Amino acid sequence: MSSSAPARRAVTLGAQIPESACEDREWARLAPALRRLDALLAQAVEAARLRFGEEAATDPYRGLHITCDQVERALSSAPGTPLLFCEETPDRTTVAGGTPPWVLLRDALGLEPFDLDVLLIALAPELDLRYERLYGYLQDDVTRRWPTVDLSLNLLCHSAAEKLERRARFLPEAPLLHHGLIELVTDPAPAASRPLLAQHLRLDGQILRRLLGQDGLDALLSPVCELVPPQASLAATHGDPAMVGALTALAAPARATRRPLILHFHGPAGTGRRRAAEALARSLTAPLLTVDVGQALTRAETWGHTVPILFRQARLDGAVLYVDGIDALAGEERRHERRALLRAVAEGGSVVILAGTRAPGRDMAGAVAVSFEVARFEGRRAQWREALAAAGIVAQPAGIDALAGQFRLTANQIADAVAAARGRAEWRGALAADPHAAPGSADLFAAARAQSGHDLLRLARPIEPKHSWADLVLPSDRVAQLHEICARATLRHIVYDRWGFEKKLSTGRGLSALFCGPSGTGKTMAAEIIAGELGLDLYKIDLSQIVSKYIGETEKNLDRIFQAAETANAILFFDEADALFGKRSEVRDAHDRYANIEVGYLLQKMDEYEGIAILATNLRQNMDDAFIRRLQVVVEFPFPGEDDRRRIWASIFPPEAPLGPAVDFDRLAREVRLSGGKIRNIAVTAAFQAASGNCIIGMSELIEGARREYEKSGQTWQPTDSTAADGPTVEHLPSR
Repeated sequence: MSSSAPARRAVTLGAQIPESACEDREWARLAPALRRLDALLAQAVEAARLRFGEEAATDPYRGLHITCDQVERALSSAPGTPLLFCEETPDRTTVAGGTPPWVLLRDALGLEPFDLDVLLIALAPELDLRYERLYGYLQDDVTRRWPTVDLSLNLLCHSAAEKLERRARFLPEAPLLHHGLIELVTDPAPAASRPLLAQHLRLDGQILRRLLGQDGLDALLSPVCELVPPQASLAATHGDPAMVGALTALAAPARATRRPLILHFHGPAGTGRRRAAEALARSLTAPLLTVDVGQALTRAETWGHTVPILFRQARLDGAVLYVDGIDALAGEERRHERRALLRAVAEGGSVVILAGTRAPGRDMAGAVAVSFEVARFEGRRAQWREALAAAGIVAQPAGIDALAGQFRLTANQIADAVAAARGRAEWRGALAADPHAAPGSADLFAAARAQSGHDLLRLARPIEPKHSWADLVLPSDRVAQLHEICARATLRHIVYDRWGFEKKLSTGRGLSALFCGPSGTGKTMAAEIIAGELGLDLYKIDLSQIVSKYIGETEKNLDRIFQAAETANAILFFDEADALFGKRSEVRDAHDRYANIEVGYLLQKMDEYEGIAILATNLRQNMDDAFIRRLQVVVEFPFPGEDDRRRIWASIFPPEAPLGPAVDFDRLAREVRLSGGKIRNIAVTAAFQAASGNCIIGMSELIEGARREYEKSGQTWQPTDSTAADGPTVEHLPSR
């Protein structure tokens, strides 16, 4: 092999890429750059021949050993001089001239012509393996077939000074490495143990596909990101013209000047944050690149790599970046991940939208906060009407008002509820062979309830309302109070919205009631009846999961409950509430001080809560006076008198129960002085005794049930005439 053969081969192969063969558009774009690289390499090979000596062309062990002649040639060269320096280096601006992938990289990531040439040198072996042999020859080492930093500098620099200056383009903060376009690899030794010049250049896979015209998401991003063409228009997304104009006015000039713009969309899920982002991207004629932070954090080991690649992807696609679920980065344990994201946002030079349920914190002070809230009553009513009309469902105005008033749902949830109600009606019609079954009020209310409360299920126990007003035995004034609670719940939109009382109240717009009275007097039953009347779910709060002996944990538990309840559209029922809302004690030690802090925190949360909360206690005197003053309604549940006990006895048995004809409700009411809950227990106990005997619920079974119920309370009880099977006289004995 002659000394000039390699040079002639490089020039010949480069020149033989005919334009007619470049039928593929992307290859046609790459061909001029590869021809230029071939010309550069041909001249470099000629320069190498002069530097390595004539024997280098015929030495079969070249690159595997070092001769004395090679040492002398190395010593005769000036330090730092590019080994492959050539006076007639081709113009390096032809790489990016008129070819879209290169121009995009240059403009989007701030690359210089030198950077583009480095990418071309790293790209070539991915397209043609002959470049491996050429690189091995030029680096005087057959084992080094991939380009190194040193080879790039030797090929592209004219002097030692320029070579020293261009080293900075391979530093971590320079675009090539900062944006992850190339990776510096040293094999097999760790990169830190080898000089920078000896490290290989490895082109990033996504950049390789970009240069080949193969668009798409980076492999690291595809599990957690989506690149979508927006579908919504700004006008259809949000009815506030001021917000529409403000979003466009902020984003357009920032995008035109590549100035970073950070928008923080916050509000409940389903309030249109994503649709607004799509609409904004559409107004900018840009795609929307979305990332789910929660999913990305499950791949925690890649978060540090995901963030820069995410912003690189947004730049290369010219996309508006939508970072959804930003709340997942809250808290001290996520401060490093949060800082990495905010640092990238500040350097991004693009429109970035951070989306979450909470308002931005102090570390996001530079963000423009945009609030998304659930529509008020009038807006929700219009959304119900629109969704019902689109589904062809006819509903009465009063029913629509009730749905809009009771359920604070988003437009998406309302549409889903209407679809679910139609599905319920179709199933009911299929069971009854009625193809014309239409959704009724019960279907719509059930579907609306199903749209919320999912978060609360993890924190509280749902209670299915099974009682009606007829089952409730209370004085008429107490029953009227319960009806007033229902009226306050259904008419809130009139008083607060239409009549403007909301403007006068900074807090306390919710509905909170206290039910107090002895155990078994109907407090839980009343809560069930109210929930059934309003068509809302009822959740009983488990106090054992809330109250904690550890300082601060009770407040955290309650915060989770009230936060989940904000979107639950349900009634919260705190039984034995004095355990939580009891009187504040005199401060004698640190425990007392923190206990009082808990009570104060609870008062604050109750003031802020805008839903319905019912608290029950057996002893009103145990409740904190300041707390009771902040409640809208207090209902006393008295111990039932004889007349009320008779009504309870008469209503406790279902129509199907085999009740004996000799059962005397008057005597039972007079002699069995127990609350309604305990009377119910007696009836159930007597029913089981009858089921195991003669299948008739008689006085003997009821007497035995009453005796058992008294024993449960530590009392003794026996009938006056113990030999009587039916209709005995009973006697109430004092407690032991």
